[in-house]
Amino acid sequence: MALIWQYRFDFLIGILWTLKLSVMSAALAFVLSIFAGICRASRNSFVRIPASIYVEFFRGTSALAQLFWLFYVLPYLGVNLSPTQCATLGLGLCFGAYGAEVVRGCIDAVPKDQIDAAAALNFSWFHTMRIVILPEALIMMMPLFANLLIELIKATSLVSLITIPDLTFQAKAIISKSYSSGNVLLVTLAIYLAISLAASTGMKRIETALSHGRVVRGVR
Repeated sequence: MALIWQYRFDFLIGILWTLKLSVMSAALAFVLSIFAGICRASRNSFVRIPASIYVEFFRGTSALAQLFWLFYVLPYLGVNLSPTQCATLGLGLCFGAYGAEVVRGCIDAVPKDQIDAAAALNFSWFHTMRIVILPEALIMMMPLFANLLIELIKATSLVSLITIPDLTFQAKAIISKSYSSGNVLLVTLAIYLAISLAASTGMKRIETALSHGRVVRGVR
């Protein structure tokens, strides 16, 4: 444990970078998920087809390859992004594609009789989506979004390969300086687990708050 204490500030810097990238990437992914998911659920091919292309491309290609493309190829096209911007954009786009399918599936799962009732009340598409569909679909999305958030937190380890000093980057640096890997990697795993558990608990509380006073089919 003396080794861990000696490099405590390196770990702390890594944790802060991991948390920072997780929050920024998750925020971008959430916005993209909602927007692309609604477009995917639309009957209008003008919005559904571009959303489908986005989802299939980013879901079907490697997140690491996407990060490398943003970091190494974009500068040749005249677009210079910082490593932090590349990481946030890459992870946000990738997990936004996965989240879009969650949103589409949960929108489709809202009982049709509720949508018919909104139509009978002459609700517009916007009001039907805002008042009837999304509040109920969001409750169903939360457990699935929690899984995606944990996957995103773990995927932040990829950004160590584009020079960002996240937790994995710091762990490798400590190992190279101390020539001791066992304890360093064990602590690194424990930190990732603690972050994931905290995120999971937070998402569960959000789900509970959203479902207060509501009963959704298949979700308590």
